[in-house]
Amino acid sequence: QVQLVESGGGLVQAGGSLKLSCAASGSIFRINNMGWYRRAPGKQRDVVATITSGGATNYADSVKGRFTISRDNAKNTVYLQMNSLKPEDTAVYYCNAEVVAPSTLGGYWGQGTQVTVSS
Repeated sequence: QVQLVESGGGLVQAGGSLKLSCAASGSIFRINNMGWYRRAPGKQRDVVATITSGGATNYADSVKGRFTISRDNAKNTVYLQMNSLKPEDTAVYYCNAEVVAPSTLGGYWGQGTQVTVSS
C-alpha cells in the first residue's frame, strides 16, 4: 500500500514563509504527476500547484509568484515553498501523487497538514 505523509505546516505571521514536504512510501515503481491542494473550512478543495515527472509546473493564480513546487524523484518527495504568506492562504494542505505500483496506477492523498497565517 502506498502512503503519503505531509509535514511542515504550522502557524506563521503574514509575510512569513513555510516549506511543506510530502514523502511517498510503499510499493512504488515511479510517480508521475504530483501536486498540492488546499481546503479552507466550508470551501472546496482547490489545486495549489502541480508538477509532472519531468518537472513542468502549474500554479493557481492566487499563489503564482509566491509559491514554488519542486520534487526529488530519488526520495519520492514533493515540496511546496510558500513565501509572502497571506491570511487567505490558511487551509489544510494536501499532497497528491499519481503512483505507478505493481499492476496498478492510482491517485493517492496524504492526510493533510494545517497552515495558519495570522494577520
